[in-house]
Amino acid sequence: MFSKIMVPVDLVHKDTLSKALDVAGDMAKRHGASIDVVSVGGELPGQLGHTPQEFGDRLQGFADELRDKYGVTVKADPLMAHDPAVETNSELMKAIEKTGADLVIMASHKPGFLEHIFSSHGGYIAQHAQCSVFVVR
Repeated sequence: MFSKIMVPVDLVHKDTLSKALDVAGDMAKRHGASIDVVSVGGELPGQLGHTPQEFGDRLQGFADELRDKYGVTVKADPLMAHDPAVETNSELMKAIEKTGADLVIMASHKPGFLEHIFSSHGGYIAQHAQCSVFVVR
């Protein structure tokens, strides 16, 4: 049913991703799918690396951990943006096309007041993606 699962991650908050990652690992095993872990980083030094290469290396390490944990193929796709806070949604939409994902599994938080005014990343992707989207709270 699914062959390519894309999982957007924010490594700064990787401790909150376990439910979504478990769902992705289970779905990948069940359907014989591969997982593309994507993360949007900035071109300037930040918490996750001083260079885009360091950011990519950290994401690759995370992907390797997931591969070992779930026993499925996991690829790291670091995405670079001038302003990740503004460009995350558009970069994720481009990544869906680039990876050929037929399922996106995203972690999300319980919606609050601001989500009634501004869509969350998960809400935006679910509303605009041409593939299936599973938002996990």
